Amino acid sequence: MPGSEGPAGSRIHNSLPLRRASLMQEPVLVLNATYEPINVTAVRRAMVLMLKGVAQAEELHNAEVHSSAHAHRVPSVIRLLAYRHIPQQSRALSRKNILLRDRNTCQFCGQVFPGSELTLDHVIPRSRGGRSSWENLVACCYSCNNSKGDRTPEEVGFKLARRPRPFTLHTSRQLMRLIGHRDERWRKYLFY
Repeated sequence: MPGSEGPAGSRIHNSLPLRRASLMQEPVLVLNATYEPINVTAVRRAMVLMLKGVAQAEELHNAEVHSSAHAHRVPSVIRLLAYRHIPQQSRALSRKNILLRDRNTCQFCGQVFPGSELTLDHVIPRSRGGRSSWENLVACCYSCNNSKGDRTPEEVGFKLARRPRPFTLHTSRQLMRLIGHRDERWRKYLFY
């Protein structure tokens, strides 16, 4: 909103219909120095990296962030200026990451739910030796979870929508692509 005050006296001028708070949380694609996509971060973090001289903007939004002395266009894609070695990526096993991997979709009935209406289900129940691992946990709605109970999907007549797998670099790129569908500027960096 033109002329609106933000934290530390910054002002936001925005020709997009985004509010200031949501603008600073918009996703920004982060590229390595070699233009390889390595992460998605928020506008706020991307602006900090640019101001520190660690990254430069490759693609820009129409929105601007104003300080008392300068106006900066908001980035959509940034590139690190120095190459960062990215070790084999693994993600922590958590409810949030399981729901992200399964795209908030019950793996038994296939319906999409808000995260608050989903639970995690052990495909092989813990009472039968099932572990809490990427390969044994899936997102599940409460109705399917109650129907399945302490049994395997086969015993109940359920079929998994897709076999559970750990997060991999491929999975992370798929998530970047999903987020990137909202921003056409990302497409040329995601190797569709």
